[in-house]
Amino acid sequence: MKVEAVTKLTSNPDVAVHLHLLLVEDDRELGTAIETGLIEQGFVVQRVRTGRDARARALALAFDLVVLDINLPDVSGLALCAELRTRGVTAPILLLTARDSVADRVAGLERGADDYLTKPFAFAELVARLRALARRAPLNAGASVSLGDLRIDFGARRVLRAGAPLELTAKEFALLEVLARSAGEVISRPTITAHVWDDNHDPFDNVLEVLVRRLRRKLDGNHATSVIQTVRGMGYRLDP
Repeated sequence: MKVEAVTKLTSNPDVAVHLHLLLVEDDRELGTAIETGLIEQGFVVQRVRTGRDARARALALAFDLVVLDINLPDVSGLALCAELRTRGVTAPILLLTARDSVADRVAGLERGADDYLTKPFAFAELVARLRALARRAPLNAGASVSLGDLRIDFGARRVLRAGAPLELTAKEFALLEVLARSAGEVISRPTITAHVWDDNHDPFDNVLEVLVRRLRRKLDGNHATSVIQTVRGMGYRLDP
């Protein structure tokens, strides 16, 4: 199953704030196509292929949007959608499915989904629906996460390590945010630069290295280990 017309769209002011999105799609080719297209549109994407991984990520991290395939290899996407709602996940959920009957759409909406898109679909429509959902729902700005001894309050934009507050600039916080939202995952340079600067920023400019060094110094202080790891040729990873 392929996405129709996966092309780079024109920029849109609706994505002035880069949205953090959980993509749950077990089809490797389709998932790669969607992920690549959404990153080009300014979304910060974390992709998983199973319901188990989706449940763990959705409950541990704050996402602004969830794109959820109904037919997963280990669990029904409908059941997972209902479970996430009962466990307090409020992010808008858009369901992807090959089923297009009215009964199927109703079943998804009754289990807590906010929108429904039938495969195959035009990529432009997916982006438009996601932007519409983002406009209608508040961002998860008030969420906070604890990663080891590092605590980040996204709403208050406060960061503490081992209980000690850290003073970060806006760019340093934006860098930490994109790494923390996908803690343990390697985040590519283009994804980071699109979040911290914009799509026109050169991802291979050494300004990113300078920003990483500054953030490392503040986060690490007198601690023996660094929480930000460089993955050669790929990007950076936050290891709590």
